[in-house]
Amino acid sequence: MKYSGWPDTGELVVGKIDEIEDFGVFVDLSEYEDKRGLVHVSEVASGWIKNIRDHVNEGQTVVAKVLDVDESAQQIDLSLKDVNDHQHSEKIQEWKNEQKADNWMELAFGEDMDDDKYAHVANEMLAEFGGLYGGFEQAAIHGPEALDATDLTDDEVERIVDTARENVSVPYVTVTGYVDLESPSSSGVDDIKEALQAAEGNGDIPDEVELDVTYVGAPEYRIRVKAPNYKTAEAQLEESAARAESAIESIGGTGSFHRERKTEDE
Repeated sequence: MKYSGWPDTGELVVGKIDEIEDFGVFVDLSEYEDKRGLVHVSEVASGWIKNIRDHVNEGQTVVAKVLDVDESAQQIDLSLKDVNDHQHSEKIQEWKNEQKADNWMELAFGEDMDDDKYAHVANEMLAEFGGLYGGFEQAAIHGPEALDATDLTDDEVERIVDTARENVSVPYVTVTGYVDLESPSSSGVDDIKEALQAAEGNGDIPDEVELDVTYVGAPEYRIRVKAPNYKTAEAQLEESAARAESAIESIGGTGSFHRERKTEDE
């Protein structure tokens, strides 16, 4: 995907060096349509530069900082020396992610997707998530709800979500806790089963969350939650334990939640 406008002053951009002169380096901007910038020799590297080709090569992919934009003169001034290693790595990864997302658009809407359709979907994703990749990532994690604030059609949302869930690798975190469940009644086994079903959510767990409850050793059960972030994981863990405690206590049993294992054997 390439933007049709101009970059902003201070923005980091990815480009390819396509011409080297004694006075500077011309960079074809990879993220913008028909845009080319100039890195003056004084902005190529810190210190005195004897031979500019000792620092850059034609065809090299670089990350540059936009120093100035003059639309009337069709001129973009760039700097390479103002970009540190961390910024370079982060921007390259962001650029690669957007390239992936561009391919996902083709998977979602077909190779013959027309420009107007692409622009409509892309602009909605950019406005809401700042990029295509962010939109696909959120769609993979949260499903159709992630796109509620956009002006996309139901069909477009479905295509994006389906493609995202098949292609996006979402970072997840896992948290674990334990709940003790006891019932003094003659139907204690069934009471425990009912409490465990409550802990598992009875099928009402968010799509982006994986939750399972396993037996550790009477009366202890492990609750493990996998979610996109710690806030969600911790909330789901506590809610699961609370459901189990409430269910067992409502039928005369007892329940208690704790973080560490109590039993010695699995």
